[in-house]
Amino acid sequence: EEPVLLAELKPGRPQRYDWKSSCETWSVAFSPDGAWFAWSQGHCVVKLIPWPLGEAELGCKTSERKGRGGKAETWSRGAAKEKTLECGQIVWGLAFSAWPAAEDGDTDPACAMGLPCLVLATGLNDGQIKVWEVQTGHLLFSLLGHRDVVRDLSFAPNGSPILVSASRDKTLRVWDLSRDGRQVQVLSGHVQWVYCCSISPDCSMLCSAAGEKSALLWSMRSYTLIRRLEGHQSSVVSCDFSPDSALLVTASYDACVIMWDPYTGEQLRTLRHVPLHSTLDSSSEIHTSSLRSVCFSPEGLYLATVADDRLLRIWALEFRSPVAFAPMTNGLCCMYFPHGGFIATGTRDGHVQFWTAPRVLSSLKHLCRKALRTFLTTYQVLALPIPRKLKEFLTYRTF
Repeated sequence: EEPVLLAELKPGRPQRYDWKSSCETWSVAFSPDGAWFAWSQGHCVVKLIPWPLGEAELGCKTSERKGRGGKAETWSRGAAKEKTLECGQIVWGLAFSAWPAAEDGDTDPACAMGLPCLVLATGLNDGQIKVWEVQTGHLLFSLLGHRDVVRDLSFAPNGSPILVSASRDKTLRVWDLSRDGRQVQVLSGHVQWVYCCSISPDCSMLCSAAGEKSALLWSMRSYTLIRRLEGHQSSVVSCDFSPDSALLVTASYDACVIMWDPYTGEQLRTLRHVPLHSTLDSSSEIHTSSLRSVCFSPEGLYLATVADDRLLRIWALEFRSPVAFAPMTNGLCCMYFPHGGFIATGTRDGHVQFWTAPRVLSSLKHLCRKALRTFLTTYQVLALPIPRKLKEFLTYRTF
């Protein structure tokens, strides 16, 4: 099924053409529990929106949220209210912590450390990282250290208060929010702006993508470089790990997505973004298929990509061609809803769009593979006394 546009939210403020890069939605994010959606809607503003959207919004194609100056806009939906975060700078990166809201009787590790159960980090144009408490919208920390735009952010998925930031100052920095946002490590190795960072779900690895033809893979235990992933012909701009940490995908301006085994560095598959209509003269617009964003679906069977050719593509892992397309203009970023069924995309116009995504019932084979690969590396799988074909399946050499 082709993705269907469920809703489109537009910023209420007029575009300011005298201010470069002021209105883009560079980043969108869902909280890990699926209860909140964060939208960097341009104009130095982030909207925190309770999820799901209201029936009226999902039932119509377009809904405008209008802001008035610096006043916070809220409305009740149960106990949750929409919040407006005035960041004071252009917002480039967003990331929710992996700390779900604690239920009665639960002992949440983050809450036990005296931290809020859910926070949102925002990466800003001046190099600051502002960390906000989601429930109240209060500013908790301003993390200082980067000397240029903070382009992307990633929290450790295991619930520890570790945050990694990627910046145009060519470094990645590791922060510990349980120690008042203390800077733990500076990772140097890129020679161009760092566009993207992603921590593997098992928290063992960190991938970073910069304006270079290679992506870097780091150890999250020793904060040392594991290897360079070389294979793209142009700048790598986006990366994401599969939910079981067994796969890594990188997207590049060369119009290709490469699927890697992060443990061995082996290229498993290349997905090429070709024009939807073969009659198009690709030579006249050489950059029309430049990729902007790639992300895995929650069950790990699909990928979503956004490219400059005005298409959102959905890919199934076992096929080399997209299984679905949707037309979208000026796309910059995409992210799956944590429980599946939806994709959010952000655009250069400051809009955010919500699309239907394929809902799939994972096969028992895939569920078993996912469960095993959550705690077994590729090398550990290859050492098992099992048939070769089973090893190939478990290591994604066959699908």
